[in-house]
Amino acid sequence: MTVPSPHHSQRRPSRRRRTTLYTALTLLCCSVALTALPAGASAAPDPHTAASSTASGGAAAVAFADEFDGPAGSAVDGGKWQTETGDNVNNHERQYYTAGNSNAALDGQGNLVITARKENPGNYQCWYGTCEYTSSRLNTSGKFTATYGHVESRMKIPRGQGIWPAFWMLGADIGSVGWPNSGEIDIMENVGFEPGTVHGTLHGPGYSGSGGIGAGYTLPGGAAFADDFHTFAVDWAPDSITWSVDGTVYQRRTPADLNGNPWVFDKPFFLILNLAVGGYWPGDPDGSTSFPQQLVVDYVRVTTGD
Repeated sequence: MTVPSPHHSQRRPSRRRRTTLYTALTLLCCSVALTALPAGASAAPDPHTAASSTASGGAAAVAFADEFDGPAGSAVDGGKWQTETGDNVNNHERQYYTAGNSNAALDGQGNLVITARKENPGNYQCWYGTCEYTSSRLNTSGKFTATYGHVESRMKIPRGQGIWPAFWMLGADIGSVGWPNSGEIDIMENVGFEPGTVHGTLHGPGYSGSGGIGAGYTLPGGAAFADDFHTFAVDWAPDSITWSVDGTVYQRRTPADLNGNPWVFDKPFFLILNLAVGGYWPGDPDGSTSFPQQLVVDYVRVTTGD
């Protein structure tokens, strides 16, 4: 992934306004984790057939699944997801993450829709003053974690300058060990100025922020990811993580890629879905950006071997 500036991961908030189940430390770690991305990762290696959906090669067992079935306007299943609220100074994002179903709701057709809007009916206050945008960030912390398996989501991402959707994971021990010792697995990130490219990255001790290890995948023929649904996945096994888009593998990482730094991916991780607006990496929206923008998620599934 492209790094906007190496110092961004060193920034700390001047003030925070959050009502969330996370501790302030956890939120600081999580938000910094999305800040910086390894340079020179826009070119994907030659694609080939995706790996097996299970780490062991045995029959797949469903560990977690949300098909987002339910009446239109319903909030997400509180037994599976919690909703974070607040702003994010670490990345200089512009949105305020709201509670309830204001910016994350089922559409009645089997999808979760996370909506970023250029509005602020709640008069939310952000690090830069009165917030200009609202959106949503969901996670499974305290409700579901996985160690290894096939982690997958089929989604249709939004488009536009300053728009930043992500599907990712954090080590469940982040509250005690902090970030980046917790580890982070970015399954899919996209920034609006690269409509045809998504990125997958690892962050950990010695390879966090601007030193994250990852690569990008670009659709052929100048296609944009926002034009259709696509499936983003990792196959996660002891000492290896493999990324794919629509079943096509574009990178595999092992401890050998970490330049002697610790591999911190042999423990439980939880899932995160969010749609950010603005920030160091994507830049802020401009006159070309239309609102609302929507991240439409068909499903999220985690399967493991027997």
